Amino acid sequence: MNKAFVKESEDPGDRCPRCGGLGKTVAQNTLAAHLEPAARASLAESAFFCDAPACPVAYFDHFEQHVTVESLRQPLYPKDPAAPICPCFGLRCEDIDADLEEGGVARVKAHLELARSDRANCGVATGDGRSCVAAVQKYYMQRRGAR
Repeated sequence: MNKAFVKESEDPGDRCPRCGGLGKTVAQNTLAAHLEPAARASLAESAFFCDAPACPVAYFDHFEQHVTVESLRQPLYPKDPAAPICPCFGLRCEDIDADLEEGGVARVKAHLELARSDRANCGVATGDGRSCVAAVQKYYMQRRGAR
């Protein structure tokens, strides 16, 4: 049969074994920052972060091995909504909410400048090893839309 007519699988296997959400690939230095060595050793070299807030899985691999949020060294956003959305500079969801209540963007704007600076350490500070800018913007827009 001609492969042009065969549908390839759309699932790359990077789905959380608990919630089925698509995971984000994380580097070993990110895992080292958030997991004790024993928990980290339970995962394969290639691991993923599950960013579904209600899912108890924090990290997982292709072999369905996983580490839950109880094994994290510190709470991580979005797993814990009380944790800083930006662990590098301490911006929290309530700071964004305060901007919205005041009708401005002073805190968010100041944070975005810091997050884009050389002082940001997103590669190891955030749970997924990526800049928090997208998460801050997403939270801001969701909360603004809810008002």
